[in-house]
Amino acid sequence: MRYRKLGSSDLEVSEISLGSWLTFSGGIEQEQTQACTEAAFDAGINFFDTANVYGRGASETAWGDILSAHPRDSYILATKVMGQMSDDPAESGLSPAQIAKQIDASLSRLQTDYVDLYQAHRFDTSVPIEDTVEAFQKVVEQGKARYLGFSEWTPEQIQSAIDIAGPDLFVSSQPQYSMLWQAPEAEVFGLCAANGISQIVWSPLAQGVLTGKYRPGQDIPADSRFANDSMNMAKDLVLSDPVLEAVQRLVPIAEGAGMSLPTMALAWVLRRSELASAITGASRPEQVHANAAASGVELSADVLSAIDEALGDVPVRGPRLAPNAREGVLHRG
Repeated sequence: MRYRKLGSSDLEVSEISLGSWLTFSGGIEQEQTQACTEAAFDAGINFFDTANVYGRGASETAWGDILSAHPRDSYILATKVMGQMSDDPAESGLSPAQIAKQIDASLSRLQTDYVDLYQAHRFDTSVPIEDTVEAFQKVVEQGKARYLGFSEWTPEQIQSAIDIAGPDLFVSSQPQYSMLWQAPEAEVFGLCAANGISQIVWSPLAQGVLTGKYRPGQDIPADSRFANDSMNMAKDLVLSDPVLEAVQRLVPIAEGAGMSLPTMALAWVLRRSELASAITGASRPEQVHANAAASGVELSADVLSAIDEALGDVPVRGPRLAPNAREGVLHRG
């Protein structure tokens, strides 16, 4: 496993990290969650990413039970705040009151005194950016988080926070990024790099599409995440025949390079120096080890060229911004 510096922080994070979005928030049993987490430690993964809204606290609770058995300095822990934590819509957002409340709740579930990285899960256009920035700074001042980050913010939103608090406010950006979703390359990567902010990307395997298991014209596997009705929006976007046909064109490229398609897809995102880590999910320990094996894999110029040719002009490739990406910035006064 290789490690990279996370932005302007003193953290060295594993190139492959373990996330808990769809699996550890209730998608699999606690025994499987523990097996996958222990497999991550075995593979050299030291970076674990979760959020308070995953399973409305279930993911944090699961990792609190598991990670508390490991020395606190043996792993780097990240969580997020923003999503709705109850049926009450007021229990969400990035107001100072919510940030203060939710960091304490997250720490309690995670059974730790601090998180290494506290992230805004999305941008809250209903709260003045000055108030959100001040509240996040207070979390750090209180020792409840070492560093701050954000997920899926637009260039305008990122710049507005930097204008208020300077480039040292955030150390990480967490966008969706994969062969099939390259939008962050257009603006976000460059702006963040100029301000010492690293990328820790989610869905580098395009929610499993870049494993090659979904095939054009065939039924969706019953045990796959896209069999879940809650994934219908993403399903329509990435399971179209043109996308799946492009993915199948990638398979012989990976085989010719002596690797699996998921390994090639992870190596493809890690080719960018702006990245610190690629967040991967897993429901079985062998998946954790397979993903970890992509660390250090370098793709030749010929392979990169073949990938570009195979992808062509697939519909989701970008450079378009993700849904909600052009929401505005609310300032106080």
